[in-house]
Amino acid sequence: MPASSRETVRIAVLADSDTRWKWGALTARRITAGDVEPTGFVLRGRATPTARQLAETGAAAAAPREVTGAEFLRAVRDAEVRGERYDVIVLALVGGTVRAVLQGLADLGLDRRPVIVTGYVGVVYEKLADGLLLRHGADVVLANSRHDADRFRAVYEGVGAGAESVVEAALPFLGGAPYRPEPGRDTLVFAAQPSVPTTRAERAYVLERLVRHARLHPGREVLLKLRSKPGEHTTHLEEHPYQKLVRGLEPPANLRLVYGHMGEVLDRTDLLVTVSSTAALESLHRRIPTAVLTDCGVREAHGNHHFLGSGLLTSFDRLDRGEVPVPDEAWLARQGVAAGAGEGSYDAAFDAARARVADLLARPGLPPIAPYYTAETAGGYLPGILARHRLDVTAPPARDSGLRRIVREAARGAYRHGVQRVAPVVRRLGEL
Repeated sequence: MPASSRETVRIAVLADSDTRWKWGALTARRITAGDVEPTGFVLRGRATPTARQLAETGAAAAAPREVTGAEFLRAVRDAEVRGERYDVIVLALVGGTVRAVLQGLADLGLDRRPVIVTGYVGVVYEKLADGLLLRHGADVVLANSRHDADRFRAVYEGVGAGAESVVEAALPFLGGAPYRPEPGRDTLVFAAQPSVPTTRAERAYVLERLVRHARLHPGREVLLKLRSKPGEHTTHLEEHPYQKLVRGLEPPANLRLVYGHMGEVLDRTDLLVTVSSTAALESLHRRIPTAVLTDCGVREAHGNHHFLGSGLLTSFDRLDRGEVPVPDEAWLARQGVAAGAGEGSYDAAFDAARARVADLLARPGLPPIAPYYTAETAGGYLPGILARHRLDVTAPPARDSGLRRIVREAARGAYRHGVQRVAPVVRRLGEL
């Protein structure tokens, strides 16, 4: 029976990090009619978020369940057996994992498979072709802007794959009140990223410039907005946390390290500064003055090349002199931020996605999943991707006892310690 004949659409979200959980859960609400609370799952792995990180996203009332890929597929299969099948599944994952889960869902042989939606959590500045082709086979591949939609279709059409799955939308977490300066308030927020810039020297440079800026402007509050606490992981590894680099610098009293929901931090921001964080798009959508740094170069590895033509590229020297970039309106429109006047323009950005999902749900059945990467088109690439994920739903599920959970948490803590503390030391020793 098509989902349109039922009152409620059941939707599941599978994510592999805190930021992707936020994107997936909010996307689930944007693309379905009504107030749908998705059933959440997060993959157990390197970047599994902590309870604090998940709560900080503010994306859902209920915490997602931690699973392996095989456990997620079993949950999908069991839901159908109980007569509670999922109508829509949002895959908020890296490309390789999306392709593996697509294969797993196809192999389940469900009576009626769910509509599969995927996309990107922010700016797509690297691995465009690879990431898109790994996502091909989903029914809906969301693009966060007209700019991205054009690029996505060009990739699919360029290899002779169907591009009808590409649907233009927007980032689901844009919003908040338009910027209004408050008398007596002057707050600069630097939105940190875990892996940009990468090297210790570059990150130390950024921190030293923030300290210098705070000293030059004692009446300005300078906030270093951090994504995670030491030992926590996000979408990318953070080898040189700012929390450690700041030790010994003796920053002035008007510079502070802060955590929390990005939207709440932006509520009190008068100037958002970053290298290439998606927070820049959130800030621009609210018309908050925004600056993208060039100090460590305009480089593809940093992602700030995405802002070419935006009018936002600047340096600490200019910020120290009080210069504030002015965004290019045509660039903003192409990026799907601050588009149009009034709140309705942003909500309308998801109309096409809602229509596409509704159309697919109303059909009596959906065709088999047909990804571009198959044994025929990628015989030397696909087998390795599928083997890494080992989505064997026929294996009996492990019993998750209290002792098992304790051991797993201890193992994860040891892994994080090795990645964030031991590995950087070993690499430095290797450079001697």
